Amino acid sequence: MKTNYTKAKKQRNLKENKEETREEEKGHRSIHLHKSRGQHILTNPRVLDAIVSKADIKPTDTIREIGPGTGDLTLRLLEVAKKVIAVEIDKRMIEILNKRVSEHGFEDKINVISGDALKAEFPQFDIVVANIPYGISSPLIAKLVFGDYSFRSAKLLMQKEFVRRLLAKPGDSEFNRLAVNVKLVADAKFVMDVSKRDFVPCPRVDSSVVKITPKDEVPDVNMNEWLAFTRACFSKKNKTLGATFKQKRKVAELLKRSQLTNEREETVMIASDEGDADERVEEIDEEKEQESDGEEYVSDSSLGTEMSVFKDKIAEVLKVGGFEDKRPSKLSNEELLCLLSLFNRSGIRFHDSRHGNVDPGVVLDESF
Repeated sequence: MKTNYTKAKKQRNLKENKEETREEEKGHRSIHLHKSRGQHILTNPRVLDAIVSKADIKPTDTIREIGPGTGDLTLRLLEVAKKVIAVEIDKRMIEILNKRVSEHGFEDKINVISGDALKAEFPQFDIVVANIPYGISSPLIAKLVFGDYSFRSAKLLMQKEFVRRLLAKPGDSEFNRLAVNVKLVADAKFVMDVSKRDFVPCPRVDSSVVKITPKDEVPDVNMNEWLAFTRACFSKKNKTLGATFKQKRKVAELLKRSQLTNEREETVMIASDEGDADERVEEIDEEKEQESDGEEYVSDSSLGTEMSVFKDKIAEVLKVGGFEDKRPSKLSNEELLCLLSLFNRSGIRFHDSRHGNVDPGVVLDESF
């Protein structure tokens, strides 16, 4: 009897899923989807249900959905959440989404924002759920974890290869600055794999769902320094740090940045009581720009002894800290934070303060 009941239940669920899929595909067939823009609609009802069930949504939650498309996932989110704020750049999608939401009676529970998710302001939200195009994966994650947002977690559907890099650990072949920088401020956890056959149109690769949870406590580090530092270290992640930081171009670059940053900080300390610190800092920047005469890097010969002394200082920091023969791809965040602290205490700086804040989206992008 139990076997017959289970079999009947499975057949009934299968029939319901097929009917649901046919209804959802009506919207997909009425619109041309652009593969080049990363427009791949997730259509498998079982996978959509699984994503929602694993999102730990409370009835009082406001969900931020990025790229709702034609609304297959959106409708499920509206069933369990208090409100959904959806950002969609394609106005054709918005038209279909609004129609489907209205047909289901959820129009009072949704706010659809027409625009680019990377540029749009995000109102307060509790959870993020998104099927992210590969092209904006890095900058969007950067906006979420490094932005001034307070949220419980993010469930993101992304290319499987990208998720592997995001979850990589020290010593893994995929370990990179994307993983390093995200791990500083958030915890990332694998949720589930999603076959490429579950999308319309079918992409070339499979996808995975990852859960990102912001950390309650973040290390006390200058974020601009950290992002510039990890970029310098992971430019050649499998080379020893001793080899990376003895390169003439790298030494000249760090010397220039360190001189400027240290001089700016001294100026601010002296002039802050007089109320003209900002003006003096601007004067220093202008003087340095004129001195550089349009050159991004200074040659070894023009710096002479000064550069040689600075090179020895870098080598001494690496030697004292025991990092000379170590490779970035093998180091934990704690070790990298320790090294950055040693560098900074010795007056060695990585961020060019003239250029404002570092863009995390660029630093996290592995193509750079």
